[in-house]
Amino acid sequence: MTTPQDVREEIVSTVRRFVEREVMPVASELEHRNEYPHALVKRLKELGLFGATIPQEYGGLDLDVTTYAMVVEELCKGWMSLSGVLNTHLMLAFMLKTHGSDEQKRRYLPGMASGEHHGALCLTEPHAGSDVQRIRTTAVRRGDDYILNGSKMFITNARSATLYAIAAKTDNKIDPPYKGISMFVGEKGPGLSVGRDLEKLGYKGIETCEVHMEDYRVPLTNLLGGKEGQGFFHVMSGLEVGRINIAARAVGVASAAFHQAIRYAQQRETFGKPIAEHQAIQLKLADMATKIEAARLLTYAAADKKDRGERCDVEAGMAKLFSSETCLEVATEAMRILGGYGYTNEFPVERYYRDAPLMIIGEGTNEIQRLVIAKQLLQRHKI
Repeated sequence: MTTPQDVREEIVSTVRRFVEREVMPVASELEHRNEYPHALVKRLKELGLFGATIPQEYGGLDLDVTTYAMVVEELCKGWMSLSGVLNTHLMLAFMLKTHGSDEQKRRYLPGMASGEHHGALCLTEPHAGSDVQRIRTTAVRRGDDYILNGSKMFITNARSATLYAIAAKTDNKIDPPYKGISMFVGEKGPGLSVGRDLEKLGYKGIETCEVHMEDYRVPLTNLLGGKEGQGFFHVMSGLEVGRINIAARAVGVASAAFHQAIRYAQQRETFGKPIAEHQAIQLKLADMATKIEAARLLTYAAADKKDRGERCDVEAGMAKLFSSETCLEVATEAMRILGGYGYTNEFPVERYYRDAPLMIIGEGTNEIQRLVIAKQLLQRHKI
């Protein structure tokens, strides 16, 4: 009899083999060329990962969030950018699954599960990042459509996407402002254009662009859930999944950096013995491994709470905060252990070092995470 644990282990093992055989041999070359990994993305679709968390009735794998976090960790041990191909796509799928109408689910989720549709999340704006309620993109109802105008920034998958989850203001006068935000599912078409590609320190090979909307028409039927003013809550529920994704990414990148460091430490000799036998290096390795394991457990705990259908903004924030800070620290320590080699592109450590800062910024900066965590803790322990 096949158990859910058997299914989880088989899926994670399949992804691990894919990463070892197909991702690791080409990741550095593609990353340094900043080349979109078309062949690898095709394989992600063939493996069913575009439908990772989409219900089986719509053609998806229907993975729980914990299994999805494990999959993300494995992908990021090979190349972190691949997880970005999936993250906003599955955040849109999660919002559709959780808040969409039956008609919206039937219309979009099967194509998202197969990879025919590719999703992007249009949330951040040039002047409004972590402060979501300050967005300026507007959606005005005209007949059977909404007319959207505005610009979005730092949009992952912008060029390859066929579907866009777009946060826009349907009421600019309501107070507090977040109650005026609505979420739309927009299809690629007239009125929506992709602007410049943003050059980045790391996170190469994946599109990060501006998106502009000028009198962009979205049918009334594409208002998520069919009700105005619910967009902020839709976004927040999706961001819980996104922050778990970021935490899992950080665990994967940190694990890869640790693996490089401990292997090198056992091979590199100074003063007549491997540097792994020097106490200074051993202390670094012990701290790195301990923090990675703590980050992994925090991530799984947040994912488990999400799987139980409970609110997990604090837990997801804690996992994202600790895991991303750990990843940055571990990548830096790995570079120090490798010394001069860590600074060259002969080893992937320099890539981990460049990718790590994304996790302390993505899906809400760590400063915002601390504020969210503190606010919720004060509410829980109110006297």
